[in-house]
Amino acid sequence: MPGPLTTAPAPAPAAPVRRLPGRLSAPDPGWSTRADVVVIGSGIAGLTAALRLREHVEKVLVVTKDVLAAGSTQWAQGGIAAALGEGDTPEQHEVDTLVAGAGACDLDAVRVLVGEGPEAVHELIALGARFDVDATGLLALTREGGHHRDRIAHAGGDATGAEIQRALIAAVAAAPDIEVVQHALAVDLLLAEDGGVAGVTLHVMGEGERDGIGAVHCRAVVLASGGLGQVFSQTTNPAVSTGDGTALALRAGATLRDLEFVQFHPTVMYLGPDSRGQQPLISEAVRGEGAFLVDHAGDRIMQGVHELADLAPRDVVAKAITRRMHETGRPHVWLDARHLGAAFWERRFPTILATARRHGIDPVTEPIPVAPACHYASGGVRTDLWGRTDVPGLYATGEVACSGVHGANRLASNSLLEGLVFSRRIASALPGELRPWGEPAPDERPAGLVAGSVRPRLQEVMTERVGVLRSAAGLADAAEVLGGLAGTGAGLVDLDAWETTNLLTIAAALTDAATLREETRGSHWREDHPERDDARWAGHLDVAMTDGATTIEHHPAPATDGGAGR
Repeated sequence: MPGPLTTAPAPAPAAPVRRLPGRLSAPDPGWSTRADVVVIGSGIAGLTAALRLREHVEKVLVVTKDVLAAGSTQWAQGGIAAALGEGDTPEQHEVDTLVAGAGACDLDAVRVLVGEGPEAVHELIALGARFDVDATGLLALTREGGHHRDRIAHAGGDATGAEIQRALIAAVAAAPDIEVVQHALAVDLLLAEDGGVAGVTLHVMGEGERDGIGAVHCRAVVLASGGLGQVFSQTTNPAVSTGDGTALALRAGATLRDLEFVQFHPTVMYLGPDSRGQQPLISEAVRGEGAFLVDHAGDRIMQGVHELADLAPRDVVAKAITRRMHETGRPHVWLDARHLGAAFWERRFPTILATARRHGIDPVTEPIPVAPACHYASGGVRTDLWGRTDVPGLYATGEVACSGVHGANRLASNSLLEGLVFSRRIASALPGELRPWGEPAPDERPAGLVAGSVRPRLQEVMTERVGVLRSAAGLADAAEVLGGLAGTGAGLVDLDAWETTNLLTIAAALTDAATLREETRGSHWREDHPERDDARWAGHLDVAMTDGATTIEHHPAPATDGGAGR
């Protein structure tokens, strides 16, 4: 379990204690089954965990909200970062990770990531993932923002996630002892008398033997359910990313850490003021190959802002773009990659090229309109170095987890690596820690549900008030709106209401954490507190829930980047 933390009272409460549903209102289970381990999620984190766990336990059941290929891994363009090239070392990768994380990384976790990363990538290749190679047959490594070395392995030019997902799905298909339940929402954990895992309730959106609400009795649950991007109205995340696993864990008694550190990708294709939902990502790898940002006057945006210019860490670039947008009154800037040429675009970035052309922009002959949008949750369910949470039998990995490797701002292409490395660790630890079979205790948590119809308003206020640029006044407005939405009861018990209640739960916790952290650090930008403040705020904000009431505590910890503020 995570070691004891030195707790200091927060300098001031961010908001009154919030009361939210302690569990989701749902019908009683109409069917049941059993598995030693339930893995919730089917991206790189979930399928890696399942494939390795099957070697040690009798039955693994994988639950995915859509089909196996529908999660965020499928959309990863840039690649996977590891010290794989000549002259590169885990120590150099560590330094870049710590600098990007703005002092909020866990040093031990980063050393696990960078130290075990190269072996994990080679195992992925052995599993069947086909990465791009150069003329000599070696991995064709490239560079992205925040990296001082070429260490990004990619596949299909800009289709790395799709290739990794293909290889993992093929491996699962060849493993008949892994059962897969698709089109299923994980509703809530079933808890034993000791507060540990006894199972999980699912809602299967299908027909036949397993339709509607059911219960899976199990000895452990691995959360690999991805992020919370649909909290915001513009995001690079797919529609399934509604924070379900994060909210489920909070309701079950797990701690959420660093929720305020939401990374906004600086170069997301701007589709107009009325565009909502998942937006096309223009990978950082495009800038890694020489593209650069300009404003409407054609002036370079990143020159003189950071030593790495257009390859600065994502929070630096996103802030610079937002400042320029405010200064010029324009809703976007431009990414100019015309000089790369048609042949290079077609070979290196075929997916991005096709997507841009589908939206009426040809990057070969014109710059791409871009603006920051929600991309990645650096925080999540707090874990130790083996993926364990506060809830006995509950593990977390990938974007749903806060392992400590990302700090206040994830380094480019460390996300796929995190899911790979920490899922392997969970599979090493979990089999020796399996809980005995147990019956769920009576669930006394207060049930509730908010109407699915409030989702657009929730996403709108989160984007306007809790987006790239935050302030005390804006955060107070958001908190008031969210508080009002919490009182909007659901007339229907359905998927939309379950998802919206999860979104509201996470949005409220995120807003309260952002209100409390009165400084600017990494991806958390407070215009009313524009400087980083290690004396008051080095460390982490942890959110907990008891019987539907959430609280936040500040856990001081030394800055892990030498205190180098940006």
